Amino acid sequence: MKPFVVNNHDRLVFPANFLAELDFSVIDDLDQFTAIVGRDFEAKAPTGTEILERITAGVYESRFALLRDMSQNLFWVNRFSMTMFEKRPTRWRDLPRHRSDVFLPVLTPWEDGDKKVRAVREAFQTLPATWDDEAEQGIFDLLFDVFGHRRHHATELPAVKPTVEEFLATPGAMTFVVPQHDPDYPVFSFNQILDAHAEVPELEALTRWAMALHNQYPWDRAATELRTADRIGDDDHVVAFHPRNRDVEAFLDRATGARPTRRGRLATRSEPVAPESPLPPVRVREAFRVQPKVEALAVVRGEHVCSNTDVVRNTSFSWSPMSADEISAKTGIDQRRYTELDIEDLAWSAAVRALEHSGRRREEIGAVLVATCTSERLIPSLSTWLSGELGLLQTHCSADIIAACAGLPYGLSEAVRQLQEVQRPVLLVCVEKFSDKIGNVRTSRMIFGDGAAAMVVAPAPDGEPGDIDLLQTYASGPASEVNSIIWPNPEFDNDITVYGPEVKALVSRYLAQMIAELSDETGPGGTGSMLDAIDLIVPHQANKTMILQLAAKAGLSAGQLYFNIESMGNVSAASIPIAMFDAVADGAVSGRTRVFAPGFGAGAVGGYAVLEVDPAVMAPEVFLDPAGAQGQVSGTTAPTSDDVRIAFGE
Repeated sequence: MKPFVVNNHDRLVFPANFLAELDFSVIDDLDQFTAIVGRDFEAKAPTGTEILERITAGVYESRFALLRDMSQNLFWVNRFSMTMFEKRPTRWRDLPRHRSDVFLPVLTPWEDGDKKVRAVREAFQTLPATWDDEAEQGIFDLLFDVFGHRRHHATELPAVKPTVEEFLATPGAMTFVVPQHDPDYPVFSFNQILDAHAEVPELEALTRWAMALHNQYPWDRAATELRTADRIGDDDHVVAFHPRNRDVEAFLDRATGARPTRRGRLATRSEPVAPESPLPPVRVREAFRVQPKVEALAVVRGEHVCSNTDVVRNTSFSWSPMSADEISAKTGIDQRRYTELDIEDLAWSAAVRALEHSGRRREEIGAVLVATCTSERLIPSLSTWLSGELGLLQTHCSADIIAACAGLPYGLSEAVRQLQEVQRPVLLVCVEKFSDKIGNVRTSRMIFGDGAAAMVVAPAPDGEPGDIDLLQTYASGPASEVNSIIWPNPEFDNDITVYGPEVKALVSRYLAQMIAELSDETGPGGTGSMLDAIDLIVPHQANKTMILQLAAKAGLSAGQLYFNIESMGNVSAASIPIAMFDAVADGAVSGRTRVFAPGFGAGAVGGYAVLEVDPAVMAPEVFLDPAGAQGQVSGTTAPTSDDVRIAFGE
């Protein structure tokens, strides 16, 4: 997990975006690592020659673009050392000669280095400031102290460095030499980097980049030379490279053949086949004896707002430039919500509030279902953990449902089935925490957030029709769509990743299928179609721009759809119930309203519910307080401990 940090300026900081660390436990071989480095470090970074060409051609119009290119160039220069090694200046006389885990880089003098350095210095001096002259000068000073004292060529650097013994056996090999090394050479502490501050978001990100790069060279750069072994004195210091951890050591063993590579995967993919016959939606009022009634819906949001400006303030070195306005235009999202608490806290808080608002006692609950794709809890599952924390001595079923963005239709479908067996209320919690599973993947960072919603679904009183008309669930499709959203993804350091074109394809496919099914289904009372009977569409809040485009192709107008994605982002399984809650709060639902709620996402899952939403079931919202006791909720309408005990019938 890669959690965010709230710094001393009360701003969100994502350390993964400047640390450039990789989890080598999930990297199998050198080819895979080379591909990762090529994507994250090389694809966006200019070489020194390219920076010189851009200066000569007058490409840079102001300082920011030059500073960004310098930074990305230096991350690329350090692509192997930052990800794999710790640099330790060591006296030549004290350097182990025969250990397999101590390395010396073989370096080639930087071609035309003086010319490139001089061009960068002169260009910066002549270019106008982009936003803030003082801040940009400070960033340049840090970067140029590294860039200007670079000694070696970086294009052909190998990932696997020679051991000291191999270095000594290589005629003419040169490496770093630091004649006099101060072990107290100043570097930035982690907290100093976290607390870096600039009024301009882009400059705050660059400041952290520059500080991280400065820390890669904790010695007197001006005095550093490249020398062959015969020119290194006993008291000279060389820069020894040591593997960062045991995972890097194991990877180096695999890459060098010291240990066998890990077994590959079996070839499991079969030829695709279509269903034998269409799978129609379930007409709940006709298919089930026990009709479902939604008695309560409670929501809990992450307590921190992460705006598009915060995303830009935390730009990763692997990203291309994008402004806050461009993020909004691309996704329809202006902010998303993050929490410092655990996903369990979100689930518990929503569940307690839903039970309280429904008036149900704990002993009445027959099943607990949790729809989530971001829980780290396997044993016990989040649903069984929640059952225990609520003090339920027995349920008929406590189970997690991993249906990603179709969590609500999947969860309601299972809740209705459970009602037939237990004929008691079912607690359904839809909850996600994405903020610590994103790392430096920008597509995911722009989209996902944290939140929870809990519903109490109970048997409707005899003679009443219940609240749900139709339920439909889908899964699978082309393998490219099934794998369109992946977590954990070893190709992206186990971060959650989204492959946009494939996601758009699966959403387009399912949305067209859903509209066709609703057009074919008879509406309430046996007249018209179910599509005509729908008052409001509350879709999964995936990407507003994409959904509106695809909805228009399916014949839907923007006025028929409700979105809260601007302020919540994509909360996967929790997105639809939170959006229904907000539709009531915003007045889009003012009385009993028939809602079409479609969801689709990771694993090529999909589904929808057509249900009647009653504003009376919405529980007053409460707000998380991470500074308080574990699992407690706070806010002007928060329940006290006595309220909770009363709600549970104690």
